[in-house]
Amino acid sequence: MKALIIEDDPGIVESISLALQIRWPETQIVFTHLGKKGIDLAESEDPDIIILDLGLPDLSGFDALKQVRSFSSAPIIILTVKADEADIVKGLEWGADDYIVKPCGQLELLARVKARIRDKSHLVKEAPLSYGSLRFNPSTHHLLIEKKEIKLTTIEAHIIHHLMKNAGNAATYSSLAEEVWGEDYPGSIDSLRVHIRRLREKVEADPGQPQLILTKGGIGYFLAKPNNI
Repeated sequence: MKALIIEDDPGIVESISLALQIRWPETQIVFTHLGKKGIDLAESEDPDIIILDLGLPDLSGFDALKQVRSFSSAPIIILTVKADEADIVKGLEWGADDYIVKPCGQLELLARVKARIRDKSHLVKEAPLSYGSLRFNPSTHHLLIEKKEIKLTTIEAHIIHHLMKNAGNAATYSSLAEEVWGEDYPGSIDSLRVHIRRLREKVEADPGQPQLILTKGGIGYFLAKPNNI
């Protein structure tokens, strides 16, 4: 595996590199503290995973994200101190596959990297699913609700895929975390809530009063019965 780290804090670069090489000893690390150089490396090095800070000295990490995504399909994980939900949504909308707020534990980081590497082939092999008026194609991340087609992010696709496969039952927070990140980890519930909130904004007529993706208090989430969809 080859990992590109675009980060201006040498201590964080060293910590990420060490964690990746302990977990995957064959990992090649390429890094830079500059966004423009990171864009060039993303093209020339063809990395398997990109870890991107938003607070770069020469340009906005969001701009770097947008430019890299214009030519690369490599998974991109944003790692930043920017914890506002607006920034998280913006990062995901602009093409990031995941968003982690610093400080971040090594176990969480490794779980996220493992999950995003797995995404390259995981959902592509799954057959399309139907439930009520919902039609979901895992290979394209497209969700069809009656005649409305919605493009989902990678994490949203995992969530819908898991909810549809478990239709009729509540999917626990833990099982959803395992679907999305490969394992449960401290803080996963808070991350799931952000993604569920964003997903509801895409699929619900009134996200504040969801009729499709429902909450099972203290347990997780479930899809409404087909006659209600």
